[in-house]
Amino acid sequence: MRRRVWLLSGLGVAGALVVGWMPPRSRLGRADLLAGAGTASDGGVAMNGWIRIALDGRVQLACPKSEMGQGVHTALAMLVAEELDVALESVQLIEPGHDKIYGNVAAFVGALPTRPEDRQPGQETTRVRFGCWMLAKLGREFGLNVTGSSSSIADLWEPLRLAAATARGQLLGAASLHWKLPAAELRVANGVIHHPSGLSEHFGELAAFAARTPPASTTPKPRASWRLIGQAAPRTDAAAKSDGSARFGLDVRLPGMVFAAVRHAPALGGSPGALDDRAALALPGVERVLRLASYAGSTPALAVIGRSTWHAQRGADALQVDWRPRPAGPLDSAAILRELEAAARGEGGFVFHAQGDAATALRSTAKVHEAVYRAPYLAHAAMEPINCTAQVRDGQVELWVPTQVPRMARALAAQVAGVDEAAVTVHVTLLGGSFGRRLDIDFVGQAVRVAMATGGRPVQLVWSREEDLGHDFYRPAGVAVLRAALAADGAPLALSIRSAGDAPAPRWLERALPPQNAALAGALVSSGDLDVPAPLQSALRATAGALLTPDKSTGEGLYDQPYAVPHQQVAHVATHSGVPVGFWRSVGHSHNAFFKESFIDELAHAAGADPLAYRLALLAHLPRHAAVLKLAAEKAGWGKALAAG
Repeated sequence: MRRRVWLLSGLGVAGALVVGWMPPRSRLGRADLLAGAGTASDGGVAMNGWIRIALDGRVQLACPKSEMGQGVHTALAMLVAEELDVALESVQLIEPGHDKIYGNVAAFVGALPTRPEDRQPGQETTRVRFGCWMLAKLGREFGLNVTGSSSSIADLWEPLRLAAATARGQLLGAASLHWKLPAAELRVANGVIHHPSGLSEHFGELAAFAARTPPASTTPKPRASWRLIGQAAPRTDAAAKSDGSARFGLDVRLPGMVFAAVRHAPALGGSPGALDDRAALALPGVERVLRLASYAGSTPALAVIGRSTWHAQRGADALQVDWRPRPAGPLDSAAILRELEAAARGEGGFVFHAQGDAATALRSTAKVHEAVYRAPYLAHAAMEPINCTAQVRDGQVELWVPTQVPRMARALAAQVAGVDEAAVTVHVTLLGGSFGRRLDIDFVGQAVRVAMATGGRPVQLVWSREEDLGHDFYRPAGVAVLRAALAADGAPLALSIRSAGDAPAPRWLERALPPQNAALAGALVSSGDLDVPAPLQSALRATAGALLTPDKSTGEGLYDQPYAVPHQQVAHVATHSGVPVGFWRSVGHSHNAFFKESFIDELAHAAGADPLAYRLALLAHLPRHAAVLKLAAEKAGWGKALAAG
């Protein structure tokens, strides 16, 4: 049954169109959003929803992005340090609230499937501009706090610079009023405002007055004035990660803490049946065995509570369980790959890109090259095991969790514990790797359920490596059939690509979002889920292009290939194999780019051409792409003789 979905929650179609022409709402935020953030005793003064000034002059940044090794905490601190003219090390990160200003807008915009030529600076098409505009509005209204899609800097580039520039303007305005001197005569250096007369005060001394002062300026610095952005800078977390003081999820220790281990069925989709836990409970340090329901896409499982992770895991190993098989039957990787190849060789699928007449060109050209590429399912296997620490007492839930989606974790915790979201506090720790696995929150639901059975004591739930590898949300397996019609000189005249594989975005949205938002968000990645009038769908597609299309991540790396080929058709057949799938680092690019580039190598070989020269000939229309390729070749020493051996 098709779900009835409105384009904006609470608005009819007509209302959505009217609102759609308005710009996305400001993300500056109110100062009261930071009430109680950071250290309660530091007496800091919030300037807006992002920036607080401590009494000692340090700058505190409410950082909604998770640090999992990608360096985003350093990069975002650099944006603020640049605008406020303070030392990078003086920017302190604090936990943000749950307001929608912290939602990731760039990730929504990035879901628009565009090709390289569509986004050349100054050459964007009207369809692309409109699509980006609408998705930015939707992203702003959803306010999903997500760290993913390599979007953190793109998302906060403007909001953080504007927030810091506004705070700087307020501080300058306060100094100007306090000293009764023109703001134009003041300068800022290392968090101190100076006047040539010798007057000076640091930010902390002016903050309280500045918070009530209109800003003297709200314009971020021009590029010519940058001193930090674009320069090499030391990682702000390097020292803590070197001396062991950095706090990852597994490092959380609380008074009275107990520990839990989980056991899922040995085969995907299975569940526990009859249970004999006598041997487990007889072991020293084992307290209790619980049955776990399905949470956010997990399968039903068992949890063992013990005095330590070791005790809990020993207890889990001692369980005697009659494991029930997957109701729909067992899954077989080889059979799935055969089915995917059949789908990729067949007809249908969603056409992400088409130009010219690829089918006719392939039929009418004597020389056709074909290749089939296959990619298996892949687990994330992040270095830090899956874990979450939870405490449920007095109607409150508190989480310490390495997650990329704190707002989703909060919503699930509230649902499992039966409390309002306002009763849930989430502390995001450092993430010991993720690669997309911690976009899912199944383990959060499990931890909260276990915590409900510990009498108010905190519990740290940890998955073993075997559980992690055997019950992941995997990078989808994929098969692609690529065919090219070649001219006499080996240049491609036509290119046909049809791929097949599961779509991760709809599956993730179904399991991770609160029910009230899942249908609306699902509409963004599956046109079949939309129940709006056909003329409106046509109008939206005509203006927004692929705004309402199937999951972009299934075809990325193929439909957006940059090479100039006169006739092209790139399609994807979305499947649903039954294997739980999710986002894996670089998602579709992780296998599709390999398929495409390997095929280009095959075409160059068939033409007897140097693969670099072959590619550059196909990139004449994209000079920026060609420049990157030339630089890569130069750095790699392309064309030079290899060393012996």
